[in-house]
Amino acid sequence: MTRPAASAEHSAADDTVSAGSATTTAAPRGPRASLRELLPYLFEQRRLLVVALVLGLVAAVASLVQPPLLGQIITRVQEGLPLVGLLGLLSAIVVVGAVLSGLQHYVLQRMGEGVVLTSRKRLIAKILHLPIAQFDRRRTGDLVSRVGSDTTLLRAVLTQGLVEAASGILIFVGALVGMLVIDPALFGITFSVIVVALVVVVAVSSRIRPAVARAQEKVGDLAAQVDRSISSIRTIRAAGAAEREQAATERDATEAYLLGIKVARISAFIVPVSFLALQLSFLIVLGLGGFRVATGAITIAQLVTFIIFLFLMVTPLAQAFGAISAVNQALGALGRIQEIASLETEAERDVARSPLGRLVPLAEVRDDGAPAIELADVRFTYRSAAPERADARELVRGGRGARRDAEAAPAALIETEVLRGVSFTVPRGSRVALVGPSGAGKSTILGLIERFYDPEAGTVALHGADVRTLDRGELRRQMGYVEQDAPVLAGTLRENLLLAAPEASDAACERVLRAVNLGGLLERGGAWKTGDASAALATALDMPVGENGVMLSGGEKQRLAIARALLTAPPILLLDESTASLDGVNERLMREALDAVSTGRTLVVIAHRLSTVVDSDKIVVLDEGRVIGEGTHEQLIASTPLYRELAQHQLLVPEDR
Repeated sequence: MTRPAASAEHSAADDTVSAGSATTTAAPRGPRASLRELLPYLFEQRRLLVVALVLGLVAAVASLVQPPLLGQIITRVQEGLPLVGLLGLLSAIVVVGAVLSGLQHYVLQRMGEGVVLTSRKRLIAKILHLPIAQFDRRRTGDLVSRVGSDTTLLRAVLTQGLVEAASGILIFVGALVGMLVIDPALFGITFSVIVVALVVVVAVSSRIRPAVARAQEKVGDLAAQVDRSISSIRTIRAAGAAEREQAATERDATEAYLLGIKVARISAFIVPVSFLALQLSFLIVLGLGGFRVATGAITIAQLVTFIIFLFLMVTPLAQAFGAISAVNQALGALGRIQEIASLETEAERDVARSPLGRLVPLAEVRDDGAPAIELADVRFTYRSAAPERADARELVRGGRGARRDAEAAPAALIETEVLRGVSFTVPRGSRVALVGPSGAGKSTILGLIERFYDPEAGTVALHGADVRTLDRGELRRQMGYVEQDAPVLAGTLRENLLLAAPEASDAACERVLRAVNLGGLLERGGAWKTGDASAALATALDMPVGENGVMLSGGEKQRLAIARALLTAPPILLLDESTASLDGVNERLMREALDAVSTGRTLVVIAHRLSTVVDSDKIVVLDEGRVIGEGTHEQLIASTPLYRELAQHQLLVPEDR
């Protein structure tokens, strides 16, 4: 069938360079978000938002009513009039205001947790569906930090920020009006002091957002370094490198500390400004207000009412100062969240870049006369970005110029050409082996078949259909894939097996485990002695395997991965060094198991041990990203010097042949 020609828009370069932020241009680092981008997170909690606003507004009204009532009480005291009614009303309003404030606090906290949950769900969904190329250029710990640390900062927007500002505005405006009515002259002087303080706070807070973004970025680096150290702890200990890793981790921690101190220093400047504004306003009111009482311009009751209004005005003002700081910190973190959230997922890219302009069902384009898999002149280059960040201490000391230069520094683009025009076919129901030296491109070919990447030139076809026109989920359901270093997930045997087949029965799990010679794992716990086979099997499948499968041997991990692939009964099996960690006896048993499960299936096997693939229907020999030979074992011995050399080194043919 006619296949669309590959174009640059489907290249691996696109997976890396165009997904998110450009890495080949001098794009500013440290993404920043705007307040407009924060609002959708709030509106997703619209019901609680409305409740919080209503509670806040009613509480604000209750607060504004209190100063005039207190003024009337003072007047009645001076005039010797009864106070019971007013005192009861004031007490009731105070209690109602306190209860409403407590309810609003609870609603705001709940909203904050809801915003954090929503942002985390969105990030998790995005991260788990990003193109694989994104994981080549991003550190795992940094992604974890965005899900954990950065999202937490969004909570402060609600608990210290925008929603409380709504009721605060009402109190602020009401207090201003009350003060203006009581004494315009006293109000003018007091308000001037507060305006100056507010301008200073806004100016200082504008520097918090970029500082927070850099601090959170360094926290991400720290998390990545800790993840690296913990995941490789055995290698580090064996190499005697624990102290060096400790030093590197402490260096990242120190840099995060320095940037955190910078944020704290900026934030701390807001506190004395707020305090001075409050104290100066209070002193002015006491001094000038006392003078005006003495001259008869206002009464004592009016002065007391004015002072209470002043305190009412200062409370939302202090909240506003805190909100400015909190919102700027949240926007710095939101920029990092949005950087990931704005990336295209695999599915989004597929729809936009399919050669047919849409994704089609395999049944619609399947060619029953075509090979199961075909690669036609496939070329592929890994492209990864490795930006070097300036030392945090220099950023702190160097001022805006140093920060601007560091943020504008382009990322270093590393290119590694792997495949250089690879072409071969895999007939249906056949077993095809890929062999060759390390770095020849064998594992990359399986990655292209699985669509972890797309070729930058050429075509990969499944049953005659360009894989780029197919939904990746449907494509991958056609295949069982076992990686070279297949991971074992922390959890139980059952959880690992059911990863790709969540509906599989315990009996099916037992069958595939015994098929790959892992029956011993099932019997390790001794529960089979009870006589209840089904209960014993359930208990055995619930056996924990430890973090990264630490409770299993290397061979058991590999066989568990193969069992996991077999459980889905796929028509195509892709096995990358599936017998690499097996001893001679288990290798023979594994070959027998693969012979049994290969009936009616297509197998593509990568192997360094030629003894495991000599009986393959076809062997494809690769070297430096090119196919240099195809055929059976005997044919390649005669025709391909590299294959003959590999076979001689593994004692499969005499040296003199």
